[in-house]
Amino acid sequence: MRGDRLVSILMLLQSHGRMTAKELSEKLEVSERTIHRDMEALSGSGIPVFAERGKNGGWALLENYETNLTGLKESEIRALFVSPSEQLLEDLGLARTSEEARNKLAASLPSIYRSNAKSVWDRIYVDTSTWKMRKEKVETFETLKNAIWKDSKLAVIYERVDGETTNRLLNPLGLVAKGSRWYFVAEKENGEIRTFRASRIQSAVEQKETFERPKNFSLAEYWKSSTKAFVENLPTYEVLADVRPGILPRMRFTDRFVEVEEATDQSGNVWIPVKLTFNTEAEALGYILGFADQIKVRKPVGLPEKIMKMAEDAVSLYKQKGQSNA
Repeated sequence: MRGDRLVSILMLLQSHGRMTAKELSEKLEVSERTIHRDMEALSGSGIPVFAERGKNGGWALLENYETNLTGLKESEIRALFVSPSEQLLEDLGLARTSEEARNKLAASLPSIYRSNAKSVWDRIYVDTSTWKMRKEKVETFETLKNAIWKDSKLAVIYERVDGETTNRLLNPLGLVAKGSRWYFVAEKENGEIRTFRASRIQSAVEQKETFERPKNFSLAEYWKSSTKAFVENLPTYEVLADVRPGILPRMRFTDRFVEVEEATDQSGNVWIPVKLTFNTEAEALGYILGFADQIKVRKPVGLPEKIMKMAEDAVSLYKQKGQSNA
């Protein structure tokens, strides 16, 4: 791209001092005529570039001129200007700081890139929240953040999934945002690294004692490997069924742990064979019953009877309710 080439010319002139059009054309693999056009573009955008005639002549920048740009390509500049999640920045108390930093970065760019970089803000917006999920309140968030920056030990009271609470002394290693939820990664006293849901930390008290972070620990690598292990260890319950063609789009658009792994497209058929994957049988029962007569289960063999029992129980319940209201 031309923008990348103009920046490359700036970097070459800044490092070499003076270069001929031929030297620049060979370095950048373009014609000398293209280099002359690029020089006109640089000069027109306010970059103090000039040509010297003679045996030792060539193109150069005015003495003492240095661009603040350190060889970034146009695509790299765009990457820096893509706005991160506003919600997560607000949680971290960095929303205003992030905007100020981007403004300073924009001001440091040559004018040939400045307007394009700023336009990224109006073209790309990242929203990590989901459509229906309410934001979790993390009472101890500030304490967690402070301890992470200072490498201070934390005494926490943590609520487990079963509702029981435990007291733990942890070495905080980082915070991870997954969707709109925050997770706290910490090292236990026995050296084991664990993940805790931040909203379940009922109390966190920063200790005066500090700790040394594990050598070569990477929060990103830890999170990738732990989430991969979590997904791989999820229980699997497979269902073979026939479905009405009209519900396939709805089946694929779901936020539950269900996957339509196979769907044989048989145009014109009343039923389409599919394989569904759930975490548990209970999840499969509720999901399939919700589609009424649009899904016909073939395997597991005993599943249709259980679906019928659930449907009969629901009918019985509402019949009794109707009689009591009469």
